[in-house]
Amino acid sequence: MRLILLGPPGAGKGTQAQRLVEKHGIPQLSTGDMLRAAVAAQTEVGKRAKAVMDAGELVSDEIVNAIVAERFDQPDAAKGFILDGYPRTLAQADAVEVMLRDRGVGLDAVVELVVDDKALVGRILKRAEEAKAAGQPVRKDDNAEVFDERLREYYKKTAPLIGYYHAKGKLVGVDGMASIDEVTQAIDQVLARIANTV
Repeated sequence: MRLILLGPPGAGKGTQAQRLVEKHGIPQLSTGDMLRAAVAAQTEVGKRAKAVMDAGELVSDEIVNAIVAERFDQPDAAKGFILDGYPRTLAQADAVEVMLRDRGVGLDAVVELVVDDKALVGRILKRAEEAKAAGQPVRKDDNAEVFDERLREYYKKTAPLIGYYHAKGKLVGVDGMASIDEVTQAIDQVLARIANTV
């Protein structure tokens, strides 16, 4: 099972990805984790990424794509994976197509968590309050100003992927404003439908 979770920041992608990991035993691949792992493992591409990051620059698509391709070849990803926060752009989506085609596999589905932007702001502020109350660190992006900026960035760069995957017949929308359990249930139903058509 090869999935992409799509949706703006605060939509609940990380929460749902964790549940899918536990249920299906496939890894959640987040570019941040992959970058850190490649740097720590001192792979060739990890060394290139480290040099760029040490210089305070953003890691290029070329490096990110190379790290993702490397990750696809690790044994735990052989029976599938969940991509969370990647691809972020149409160029990265094209790169994923090529990577998967080169490996003789394809995407099973792109699950879009459909949410109401205004309600999302309330959701992330609530998340920040709950973290504070529990004595946990508050994510630095859990404030309205930073969140607005991330939302604008999402609509500019990532939202075009909705049309891209819709055109390929891979996009399935799920109500991301439902409760966490209801969202999980809806995703399970999507995956069950896919399993029956394969």
